[in-house]
Amino acid sequence: MNLEEVYNFKYKKEMKNDIYEPDDIHNLRELVEIYKTRFPNQTAFVYKDKPTDTKTHKVTYKQFAKDIEDLGTKLLDMKLKRVAIISPNRYEWCVAYLAIATAGLVVVPLDKSLPDNEIKNLLKRSKADAIFFDEKYSDSVKSCKTKICFNENFSDKDVFKYSTLLQEGKKINHKKYDSIKIDNEALSVLLFTSGTTSISKATMISQRGLCETVNNLTRMVYVGTEDRFLSFLPLHHTFESNLTFLYGTSKGITIIFCDGLKYIQKNLVEYKITGFVCVPLMLEIMYKKITKEIKRQHKTFIVNVMRKIFRHTPIQTRRKVFQKILDQLGGELRIIVSGGATLDKEANLGYRDFGIDILPGYGLTETCAAICSENRYIGKIGSIGLPYAKNEFKVFEPDSDGVGELIVKASSIMLGYYEDEEATKKAIVDGWFHTGDLGYIDKDGFVFITGRKKNMIVFKNGKKVFPEEIEKLIDEMEYINESMVFGYHEGGKNNRNEDTVLYAKIVISSENKEKYFKDFSDDEIRDKVFEDIKTNINKQMPAYKYIRKILITETPLIKTTTLKIKRHEEAKLIEQALGQI
Repeated sequence: MNLEEVYNFKYKKEMKNDIYEPDDIHNLRELVEIYKTRFPNQTAFVYKDKPTDTKTHKVTYKQFAKDIEDLGTKLLDMKLKRVAIISPNRYEWCVAYLAIATAGLVVVPLDKSLPDNEIKNLLKRSKADAIFFDEKYSDSVKSCKTKICFNENFSDKDVFKYSTLLQEGKKINHKKYDSIKIDNEALSVLLFTSGTTSISKATMISQRGLCETVNNLTRMVYVGTEDRFLSFLPLHHTFESNLTFLYGTSKGITIIFCDGLKYIQKNLVEYKITGFVCVPLMLEIMYKKITKEIKRQHKTFIVNVMRKIFRHTPIQTRRKVFQKILDQLGGELRIIVSGGATLDKEANLGYRDFGIDILPGYGLTETCAAICSENRYIGKIGSIGLPYAKNEFKVFEPDSDGVGELIVKASSIMLGYYEDEEATKKAIVDGWFHTGDLGYIDKDGFVFITGRKKNMIVFKNGKKVFPEEIEKLIDEMEYINESMVFGYHEGGKNNRNEDTVLYAKIVISSENKEKYFKDFSDDEIRDKVFEDIKTNINKQMPAYKYIRKILITETPLIKTTTLKIKRHEEAKLIEQALGQI
């Protein structure tokens, strides 16, 4: 068997995407009711005030539900309508989110990594009349009418404190809050896309859409009260908020807030983490560290032999065999949900061989996160899994290879783009949402992504190149940190008689230059890298996919908070650089 076939599990057709019994919740009030009735004394959150602290705070589901109801009561008393949140991941973020939503108000989660001017712009576009914020954003949120700071020690006469509102909410009669009837189909969350290819759009999400995602995940993935999930992806992003936060808490998991990206491995060990949600790039970096340590101990050969011997044994057997490797990840890590891009095949296979369930999935902001994924019983290396039981996928206008734009029908699809009817009509046609992603569906129903429609490079002869495919190969080169492949008209923007030339912008950090290219001049580095690309990559490709020119830099590519390349911003820098050559 080759790598692609090893984990093509056999399955009962009636169970392939509907394995576990769903809760069938319809709105977020029903979710909060689950907190109170099913696991009131279970620990919901664990966090520290500072990464260096030894003391941790623990919050039960009973306390979590009470804080949500008390704060929601106060927000109604303040006669608010639309409330934004901007902050690093923290317990108060989760309370504020559900307090706003369960009070029947609209919540607007904002990206904490945005520059000051963009935060101000999104506050204006969203028409938020209030905002919860971390003190570091105090200057960015001044334009908002009502400001509420999470930090206890922050002092400003024009700013409310989160803790004060919570205490006041406890003293107010909850009758108004208790009588709120949630419209499951109405706008509840206004969420801005990451804008990797263009200006961000404001997606209108209903509580029905959010809860359908939770219900579908329940059918495919098992987590429970014994699970401890590490939260480090930003909560404003639908991937983390819908999977770790909303879905995880619906099953009574304990969420531990990471002390920071550089503390991930420390936290995995410290809290004996059993699972987390992650993007492929971070998983690939972690996997490289694992294999590097194996190599340092001169155990690469024996580990690879053991992987082949035990590959088809039960997962618990593999976990015992590779326990020392698992100990590097805390010893109890059992499940990783991966999304945002396709995970490298070798890393995917490696984690599975070591006894960890890797569950690749797929979704967009517009689909309330996951609409397709694998489960622990079925999968195909390289795929994004199977559409969820209530979802329908099709390939729109496929080419001769069966590749076309993936379109989907699902009850979790957004209501539309806020104040942008034209964009909504382009995205949703006859009930089908056009994802903008190119891919195909195989004979078993598994979905594969080949690239992003807007990123696709088309030559004059009609040949097409998906840059992501080539970038994967370039990034596997040991000394390269990351890359971006793009098409460039060397005759300039106004001379389209010239065909497109494939370029690669390559990032090699100063550390890697010192390690691999000591005493090399910049020209010598470029020549060596280009020679390696011609030998190791171009020869694997048909001629029209050859990389013809390269640019080398030490500066990391511009990325979103979920580590997707912001190609439109990179394109501006590249145009400037090439225009000066």
